[in-house]
Amino acid sequence: MTSSKQLAGLIGPTIVAMIVSEFPLVQPHLYDTQIPPVVYLSGVLMFVGGLAIVRVHNRWARDWTVLVTLAGWFSGTLGLFRMFAAGAYEQGAASTPPPVFMVSEGILLLCGIVLTFKAYTRGEIDAR
Repeated sequence: MTSSKQLAGLIGPTIVAMIVSEFPLVQPHLYDTQIPPVVYLSGVLMFVGGLAIVRVHNRWARDWTVLVTLAGWFSGTLGLFRMFAAGAYEQGAASTPPPVFMVSEGILLLCGIVLTFKAYTRGEIDAR
């Protein structure tokens, strides 16, 4: 099994589970009472996860495997922002209009579905 498929097999279902579980129609009041320490802690976890992905898979190919690399960089960057600006992140998340929030979560859900599909389907075998 290739490293891209192995990572996509972890990242894809994780993104799907996170997005679906925090979707406003599933848990409408999940983010009503965020506190900076919890935002900070989630930032630490995101940063560590993103850094681990980028250390193992920092490939910029013109195929689906670039989603693995982008997931690592996005997670690490968002984690750093949550760590160093937990209060600002909390205020920004609270003031984001619902349509923007839902569109961005829709895009992330689509990426998670693509990664999951690519990880668990038979396909090309290469040295990635």
